[in-house]
Amino acid sequence: MRRLHNRIRPYAWGSREVIARVQGRPVPSEGPEAELWIGAHPDCSSLVDDVPLVDVIASAPGDLLGADALDRFGVRLPYLLKLLAAERALSLQAHPDARQAADGYAAEDAAGVPRGAAHRSYVDANHKPELLVAYTEFEALCGFRPAAESAELLDALGVMALKSVVGALAVGDLREAVRALLSWPAATRADLVDQAVAASGNLPDGPAGGGPRGLVRLLAHDYPGDVGVLVALLLNHVVLAPGQGIWMPAGNLHGYLRGAGVEIMAASDNVLRGGLTPKHVNVPELLRVLRFEPLPDPVRDPEPVAPGVDTWSVPVDDFRLHRIRLAGGEAALDPVGPRTALCLAGSVSVGDASGAALLGGGEAAFGAADGGKMIFSGTGEVYLASL
Repeated sequence: MRRLHNRIRPYAWGSREVIARVQGRPVPSEGPEAELWIGAHPDCSSLVDDVPLVDVIASAPGDLLGADALDRFGVRLPYLLKLLAAERALSLQAHPDARQAADGYAAEDAAGVPRGAAHRSYVDANHKPELLVAYTEFEALCGFRPAAESAELLDALGVMALKSVVGALAVGDLREAVRALLSWPAATRADLVDQAVAASGNLPDGPAGGGPRGLVRLLAHDYPGDVGVLVALLLNHVVLAPGQGIWMPAGNLHGYLRGAGVEIMAASDNVLRGGLTPKHVNVPELLRVLRFEPLPDPVRDPEPVAPGVDTWSVPVDDFRLHRIRLAGGEAALDPVGPRTALCLAGSVSVGDASGAALLGGGEAAFGAADGGKMIFSGTGEVYLASL
């Protein structure tokens, strides 16, 4: 197993405590720390010694990825693992499927949009289905709720300007409702959101000030005048206990509100945003890729596969995630393909046929596809990404 040095993305919504605490550094950190990336994405590759993992893999793809992964995915690690820590809400966003990503990437290249440009929507040609597993309690918006429920919530606000949106939802026309909100005239957006906030007392409350009422007030505080505050009422609002997961297939609108989680996805950074962000928003492209249908059950509970070992079933072959929790004992797994281990607590030895690495909180290691069975020993919590 090769030890990795991993870099942190300092997005403005990040926590100044979670990643620092996991890594044993002083709290609070100097600035927001949103995501710890573990993988070989070219934009933020982990390092083996001082060499980017993406280059290490490119130098010996057959040995490190294995023939099967190389044939299916090419010369790239097909997944990206992250520790995500949100102090405030992330953007309302969705990710493209494989065909949409390839077409969008080619179209922006043909249009001469620089690959590093802030207004570029497709930074690579890959799809990005993703699974997030809560490390702490985690609050999120994930997929559309039934249109009739959304109609009731917006109607309860009593804002006359929203009458046509409520009407669209009442007949099940999610597409028109979302289009109308995200395309609302800029000159009157702030007034619309202010009216909704003023009327938010008409919405249902929830525990500790949560629920739709608290959601509108929270988002309006963080992103005043943003119509994403209203679009959020169209989405499933969930609070995950540690260990519960959210499965987000391509084309599902979602946004994370607060908490820390381990996120695994196909190795892409394609994000199409619709609101609740200072970053580039591309409403026409977002509307093109969205699935305008309710997502009835986005939550995935952990499935035990061995003592102290859990997984989460997802219908893609780009990745698989296991959680290993040890209290002085040992666990074994026989993962498929290249494997990446991230320790979040304690001290755990992670080994395969190539050797072992002793990992502490926030440390990670990478192993080749031919490493065979893995042995975990010690006390702590490790997440293992594989195929």
